[in-house]
Amino acid sequence: MSLTQWSANGWLRPHQSSPREIQDLLAIVHRDLADAEGEISADWRFGIADNAALKLCTILLHASGYRAEKTLQHYHTIQAMPLILGAERRGDADYLDACRAKRKILEYDRAGGATKRDAAELIAFTRELRGAVKNWLQANHIELLLPE
Repeated sequence: MSLTQWSANGWLRPHQSSPREIQDLLAIVHRDLADAEGEISADWRFGIADNAALKLCTILLHASGYRAEKTLQHYHTIQAMPLILGAERRGDADYLDACRAKRKILEYDRAGGATKRDAAELIAFTRELRGAVKNWLQANHIELLLPE
């Protein structure tokens, strides 16, 4: 499937991004990764890192001209990643979807479900994904990057 097909299915709607929007989302990622390294519970470190990863997927989708519809918004935002970055990212999208489900349990149902290792793994993954997203923006949407 393609993003165009997803839009036709009603899962996405058109979105016009801007350099300011992308910069603001990247600032959230930067903040969240710094906060996730703090001296807080593994659950919160995991949840904050998951939020940063979701924002990176949001950047990819917005830069591609789309926004996820409200129904299954986070799921579609994450699952769009391999459509944008390439099929080799399918496993990464599955990993992030599992993290999304775990985060929901940690926030609403049960404390203590994330280990220090879970949090560290997700933080490291998100740092790598941030580099991939920045490289993709440089190669495909340089107009959305503000000068540093």
